[in-house]
Amino acid sequence: MSGVDAGGVTFRSSLVALQRAQKTSKGAPAYSRLVNRPFGRVLAAAAHVLRATPNQVTALSAVCTFSAIALIALARSTPLVSIAVAVLLVVGYALDAADGQLARLRGGGSVAGEWLDHVVDAIKIACLHTAVLVNWYRFEDASDARLLIPLGFQVVATITFFTIILNDQIRRAHRGTTTMILQGDGSSSTLYSLAVVPTDYGLLCVSFALMSWSGHVWVYGLLLAANGGFLVLALARWYREMRRY
Repeated sequence: MSGVDAGGVTFRSSLVALQRAQKTSKGAPAYSRLVNRPFGRVLAAAAHVLRATPNQVTALSAVCTFSAIALIALARSTPLVSIAVAVLLVVGYALDAADGQLARLRGGGSVAGEWLDHVVDAIKIACLHTAVLVNWYRFEDASDARLLIPLGFQVVATITFFTIILNDQIRRAHRGTTTMILQGDGSSSTLYSLAVVPTDYGLLCVSFALMSWSGHVWVYGLLLAANGGFLVLALARWYREMRRY
């Protein structure tokens, strides 16, 4: 992979170029910052050598993610199914990071590409926890109270996703630019990054490897509590930020 392809583009040169064009790590939890973005960078460099487009990478991310969601909803949670779900979600998440990195490597993305990326994310957020609800209803002896957990997680995840996207658009409008903040323009401490790791979508992806274990409901419930607590605190902070604009 480190050799030169027909167009003279190498994996190594693509990787080096991507390392110089990373977006800011400000606010990013540890998994996204230390695992997902580097993994996505490798996938983006490979896609660049293969002459793939950002939209094609987005489509591949969607295939991986929605295959995992379908497995959650349609298959009983055996150890093999659980591992398959986790792997598909992790790869799908890395590809979700790769499409934007590939776009920057190619000189910048398009509005349509950003729209497609956000739409795929929105569908993912709407479907993932619904699939957990369906799985528990079909295959588990779940009480009505337990079934409220994925429903609550979907509410929290939807509000968080929409608010983060809205914040980004307002910040761009306030800066008078449509470009994202790149690495070096802002960062968060490693301690903060570790503290908010329970809210990381990547950790949720990995947690599905435990889906066949009876204790997974507690892991899933604790992640919901962490995400809900973070959202309450973050909404207050974001509101104070918006009042300054």
